[in-house]
This record gives sequence, C-alpha cells and structure tokens, in this order.
Amino acid sequence: MAMAPSPSLPQVYTNPVAVAVWEWQDGLGTWHPYSATVCSYIEQQFVQQKGQRFGLGSLAHSIPLGQADPSLAPYIIDLPSWTQFRQDTGTMRAVRRHLFPQHSAPGLGITWEWLSDDGSWTAYEASVCDYLEQQVARGNQLVDLAPLGYNYTVNYTTHTQTNKTSSFCRRVRRQAGPPYPVTTVIAPPGHMGVACSCHQCLSGSGTGPVSGVTTKPEPEQVIKNYTEELKTPPDEDCIICMEKLSAVSGYSDVADSKAIGPVTVGRLARCSHAFHLLCLLAMYCSGNKDGSLQCPACKTIYGEKTGTQPRGKMDVFQFQVSLPGHEDCGTILIVYNIPSGIQGPEHPNPGKPFTARGFPRQCYLPDNAQGRKVLELLKVAWKRRLIFTVGTSSTTGETDTVVWNEIHHKTEMDRNVTGHGYPDPNYLQNVLAELAAQGVTEDCLEQQ
Repeated sequence: MAMAPSPSLPQVYTNPVAVAVWEWQDGLGTWHPYSATVCSYIEQQFVQQKGQRFGLGSLAHSIPLGQADPSLAPYIIDLPSWTQFRQDTGTMRAVRRHLFPQHSAPGLGITWEWLSDDGSWTAYEASVCDYLEQQVARGNQLVDLAPLGYNYTVNYTTHTQTNKTSSFCRRVRRQAGPPYPVTTVIAPPGHMGVACSCHQCLSGSGTGPVSGVTTKPEPEQVIKNYTEELKTPPDEDCIICMEKLSAVSGYSDVADSKAIGPVTVGRLARCSHAFHLLCLLAMYCSGNKDGSLQCPACKTIYGEKTGTQPRGKMDVFQFQVSLPGHEDCGTILIVYNIPSGIQGPEHPNPGKPFTARGFPRQCYLPDNAQGRKVLELLKVAWKRRLIFTVGTSSTTGETDTVVWNEIHHKTEMDRNVTGHGYPDPNYLQNVLAELAAQGVTEDCLEQQ
C-alpha cells in the first residue's frame, strides 16, 4: 500500500481521507467558510508548507488569497499565527481548518445560506451546513440548531430561519456548487497501516457485526470462574440488589439458575468484594456476555472485556509536524473508518440499521514514548471493540448511530478550538486511565 522508499526523498504516503474547509472568524465570533475555490488554493499551499518540513518544497508562511480570488487581494493568511491579515486596514481575523467526510455537505459542494439585512446571502459555517444537510436527508423539515450552539430553527418547507427568542425570521436557501477540496496526508518513513482485527474481519464475515467471541461461555461458569463461595455471608448489603447478603437475592425471581442458589454469596477473587452470586449473574446477563466480569463496587475487570463496536478499519500514520505542546517530536495520525450497517444481537435494536456519521474520524497523538504507548493500547482497544459503540449521540440526539465509547481522543491537530485538541498536558495520562478502566493496560501488551 505504501510506495517503496526513494534514496533521495523520504517515503510519502498520500491518502484522501477527508475534505478540508477553511473558515475565518468575524468580530462577533461567527465562522464563515471561504469558497470551495479559495479553500482548494489554501489547502494546496498548506499541504506544501507541511511538506517542506521533510524536504518536499519551500517554506511559505503566508498565503495571498488574491491569487485564488481577485476580490480577496487585500487578504493574506499567516499560517504560523492562524490569522487572516487585511493589508489596507491592518484588521486581523482568526482562521481555522476543519475536516469533513467525503460524503458530507462540503464534500458534495452543498452550502446553506441566510439572507442578511443588506440583501446579501451569507453562508452558514461548514459544520452547520453539514448538520442541516444530514437532518433534511433524514426527512426532518424543522431543524433545531441548538445542538450546535445556535438559538435558531430552520424550516426547510418555508425556507426560513427563526430566532427562538424573538421569533424574527430570515430567508434561507440551499446552494449546490463545486465540492470542497479532498486533502491528503503526508507521511514520511514509518507509515503504519493497521487493518481491522475485529472478529468479523478475521473470520471473513461480510454481513453486519457479530459477537466478540465465537463460543460464549455459560454465564454460571463465568461467575464461578472469578468468585469464591462464602459459607458465612458478611454482615453487609449486596450493592446490586441492596438486600442483606444473609437474605435471599433480590434477583432470585428473574435470575433462574440451577447451578446457583438464591442465598449463595461469593467474593470476587482479586478485589474481595462480596455479592449474591445470583445478583452477579443477573448483572452479567444484562451486558455483553463476553466472558468478562466487572466488579460493580470498584470496577476491577476480570477476564478480557470486549465491546460492541461495529466492523471497520483503523489506519495509523506518522509525520514530522509537531503538535502544540509537543514541539520536540512528530505526530501520530489515527484514522478510524466505520461504515453504516445493521445492528447485531449485542446492539440496542438488533436487525435495525445504524448510521455512522462523521467518518472517517482523524485523531492525533504526539510521536513520543508515551504517545506510542497510548497508540499500542488503542490498537488493543480497537481489537476488543471498545473505542466505539452504537447508541444515541450526545451532540445531535440521533439514535442508532456510532458514538464514542468513553475513551477520549484528540480530533484537532492545529488548534484547540473545541477542547478536543492540543495543547493539553494531562491528556495522555487521562486517556491511559480511561483505557485502564476498560481493562486495557500495559499487561495487555506483554501478553501479545
């Protein structure tokens, strides 16, 4: 998949993984996308500026926009400071670069615009355009922009935007134009392609997600594997059913088992917390039933926890551009790609379709010792299907969609606009703790 190294140039791996949209911020804090043509020019210059760091071109710290659009002749983008400078007035505005999937609204050349007081049409920021397009595609005629931080609703039937506080309306329209540019990733030697290692791909299955193991152990045996039966229950409550351990399990009427009695009490082997074994059985059967058990008191994991992540692909790249706060090393880029599909028996609505919005998703780590350790643990988490799951989006409220699963990632490289970028001196330690909470620790690497 990667090209053979050249003796005179470093190995370059280019992969069209996203659509790039450049935007500038006005005095009120609103972001405005440049046109697709201008964005294509900016992105071309930006990629060249990145490439010069490993000998592929000359350094160009500033980008004169007049070369892409004569009407923008006064404007220059200064890359080191991420600002747009107007030469005749000295006005400076922040700029940013957002990446979107190729099938998104920017990738299709779709923009949404609202009519300003002076009679001109103004484009919504790219993320709003993409959100509107997604909602309309699902048949929603009235779209609330509150999930994106705006106090407006957009009515597709009447083509109006309404302020929810003042009820003031403006006209809106949907425009089709040239698509925004597909960007490429420049990676010097050390490109690492990591194909999906989930059980579906290893088994060659091509239809929907399957369970994490081929043959699941009997639930009663799982409970017995990790507990020691106590002849005399301690004088305390079972925190699962909140009944005394000396009393009958509160789940004795729903957790039917011939191997475990209603008053049997056991202690987990490592953490020593005690429960009714029927309560542990009921808890286990309500989850993924993957052969692992997690103590409800201290979260200690017994066995190998697996999740419900749908099938997909994880690719890893290295390149020599530094992240803010990690100027002494290069960058690791992780690209996750999960397609839409049909929910399996482990998902909320088996047999029903699920969506996969925002893929491919790009995430960044510093290419230093700790960043590489996090990467190896993320590979383990990916194989165990723990990074994503199918659920309800906390951002849009959409159900039956692929969402993150309690392991935070940094999705911004160049600026920390949303809080999901760098610098963040605590991130690597925090994500290691989140991985450990899922049972993914350095011990997993030693076992490989």
